[in-house]
Amino acid sequence: MGHDITVFTSDTIDEHTRQKEQYVEREGVKIYYFRNISNSLAWRRFFLYPGMISALKGQIKSFDIVHLHDTRNFQNIVAAHYAKKFRIPYVVQPHGSLPRIISKQRLKKIYDIIWGNNILKNASKIVAVSSTEAEQFKQAGIPQGKIVIIPNGINTTSFADFSPPGGLREQHGINGKHIILYVGRINKLKGIDFLIRAYKLFLQTWTGEDVTLIIGGPDDNYRPTLDKLVKQLGLSEKIKFIGPVKCPTIAYRDADVLVYPSMYEIFGLVPFEALLCGTPVIVTGDCGCGEIIREAKCGYLIRYGDEASLSEALRYVLTNPEENKKMVESGKKHIEGHLTWENVVKQVEKLYEDCIHNY
Repeated sequence: MGHDITVFTSDTIDEHTRQKEQYVEREGVKIYYFRNISNSLAWRRFFLYPGMISALKGQIKSFDIVHLHDTRNFQNIVAAHYAKKFRIPYVVQPHGSLPRIISKQRLKKIYDIIWGNNILKNASKIVAVSSTEAEQFKQAGIPQGKIVIIPNGINTTSFADFSPPGGLREQHGINGKHIILYVGRINKLKGIDFLIRAYKLFLQTWTGEDVTLIIGGPDDNYRPTLDKLVKQLGLSEKIKFIGPVKCPTIAYRDADVLVYPSMYEIFGLVPFEALLCGTPVIVTGDCGCGEIIREAKCGYLIRYGDEASLSEALRYVLTNPEENKKMVESGKKHIEGHLTWENVVKQVEKLYEDCIHNY
């Protein structure tokens, strides 16, 4: 859009790889990688990069606005401090990290008391990706007028795959007539155990051709729990874990239905990616993507934990191809009209302009 963009981040790519360059310019975006002092330690997830302090102190006055991502991290403390000191407006985008849930709740509370609450208080706007996340903000005491909803964007051209179907079956030796697919992290919050139990219930009444459940995605140390469940339910021959999905379009195109059974999700792009590939979707209705699926009437909604409802939805999808086509086409139209990056960027640009004007 013609703006001058600078990114400050750490040199840690993941727990095994370190970014070697300190500064690069990609497609006109200037990116600074600051040394994370815990890179040499066994536990690299402790992100602390002192070099960013002097850089922000010296450069922040040259920016019109600052966009902080996530909530509880070192860079937000430093950037919010200097933004306030030099009167530069900033926005915060938590990406689902605001509620103090699951792990490290005490540490999160301490962070919020010392830094987090003030960072949110002094922000011009707090960005939610869905109404679900916006409701979390309200429950945390953030005023309605400070919240703006901007969904995640989708690069629709990356899912225009015209290769013939069958790649997933060939790669993993899948012989079943039908494929039920899950794609995402192997994490407790994703509701995969719920899907497996519902699949077991589905098989007990299904009289049609063979159906295989495929679970793809990186493991967040939850796979052993699921392996135990699969064995207990006698499904070892019916469920296949395929690991990280390098080319999701191949998986989506081979699946008869994509199930997104998450118990906690503020958005979730996977169902929309599947729709772009022509695959019908079943989604839990109380997650962020569920509200869009409901609005666009482009998928089947079920309640998290309702195994009978999910089992029935699976049966319905596999026996109603014409209804599936209508929903897929409705989903594609909604995505192209609301969720492309072109649409999202215009909303972000307006947010920046409003914050700068009103500061």
